Amino acid sequence: MSKVLVSQVNNDTAVLEQIKETIQQKHVELLHLQFVDIEGILKHVTVTVEQLDDVVNGKIMFDGSSIKGFSPINKSDLYLLPDLNTFAVLPWTVEEGYSEARFLCSVMNPDATRFEGDPRNVLKKTVERAAQQGYTISVGPELEFFLFKTDEHGNPTTQTQDNGGYFEPSPKDLGERVRLEIYRALKAMGFTIEASHHEVAEGQHEINFKYADALGSADNATTYKWVVKTIASKYGLHATFMPKPVFGINGSGMHVNMSLFKDGENAFFDPSDENQLSETAYQFIAGLLKNVKSFAAVTNPLVNSYKRLVPGYEAPCYIAWSASNRSALIRIPAKRGVATRVELRCPDPAANPYLAFAVIAAAGLDGIEKALKAPAPIDEDIFHMTEERREELGIENLPASLGDAVSEFVNGTIGRQTLGNHVFDEYVAIKNEEWNSYRTAVHAWELEQYQGKF
Repeated sequence: MSKVLVSQVNNDTAVLEQIKETIQQKHVELLHLQFVDIEGILKHVTVTVEQLDDVVNGKIMFDGSSIKGFSPINKSDLYLLPDLNTFAVLPWTVEEGYSEARFLCSVMNPDATRFEGDPRNVLKKTVERAAQQGYTISVGPELEFFLFKTDEHGNPTTQTQDNGGYFEPSPKDLGERVRLEIYRALKAMGFTIEASHHEVAEGQHEINFKYADALGSADNATTYKWVVKTIASKYGLHATFMPKPVFGINGSGMHVNMSLFKDGENAFFDPSDENQLSETAYQFIAGLLKNVKSFAAVTNPLVNSYKRLVPGYEAPCYIAWSASNRSALIRIPAKRGVATRVELRCPDPAANPYLAFAVIAAAGLDGIEKALKAPAPIDEDIFHMTEERREELGIENLPASLGDAVSEFVNGTIGRQTLGNHVFDEYVAIKNEEWNSYRTAVHAWELEQYQGKF
């Protein structure tokens, strides 16, 4: 085993002892070794607890050629190195004398170097880039989701399980019981839950968990999506993080709150500034505004994503920032001091959190490194501006389709620099295939509009 891998394992001796104690107390029999593919879809390999030593030493191998965008068949052997801090007993598996647990893992090459196609490793590189400048990255995502009824075969419908609205309680909010069980499961797995409520649209919900470092937050977002879907299925419901599953109502977003810390202090806070924002914060904002078109294909990764980014449904589609205006792409929430943060409002929950957080952080760091100057904030309601007024203020639009977003991604620099050649090329190929499939398909709307008329 290489010295790199040995050091990564041996630094967690105390944590490993705690894990072994929990395994014994909770009678854990199976371990799920989890990772995500390029699109952020969770995968896992399951082994027995007797293989724990091999697990923590990164000796569990899998076929990378079977994972979309990972390895060619002639270089298919990859290994899983667990992050011991992600160990958690799965609450829904606990029975008397039996339970199961999981680790989130990074993917490694046979020589124990990082596999460049692993999204978790991509985010690690961005975290290390920030660290070279003395920064740590703090991220707090807000992921919305819908709960839909299923049909007699267990397939999802588009019929919501309630007709509640924003912040409505029971009896209108029939998802309250489901959210409660999701909350309990997440809490048992180590999450700190800050809020849970019904969202604006019928059948739409949100559960907020505490911010963490960038890697930990991406791990949490991935776990959260898995837990939400798992608990919903116990109630015969389908939870979806699809951005716009129903026409005419609000879609689901993943607002990303991000801040940088340096020497233990929030680098975005300056009490002497009019907005109590530091020069670093303004440069970070400028970097986001400059690069957002080039990374939208990552933060808004589906054909369906761009049906959410339209006027009239609270989702931002115009490139501007404000200290308070929720119609702007970037908002600065009111809290200051250690809680000062930049909220990017365009990402949606279908995004791979590891890649999304990486490109957002990289874009902000680009602004800092180049000392970019942020434009004036826009405090007017952008949604109700005339097109002429937006042009007068120089407010541009986000890409209008996945096809446009991929073109911007390819022609920009932030994507390849952040994701690396392997992930960038594979991601572009996947998204071009998705867009071309959609672009050339004949849809029901076309048949309804044109078949009888022409």
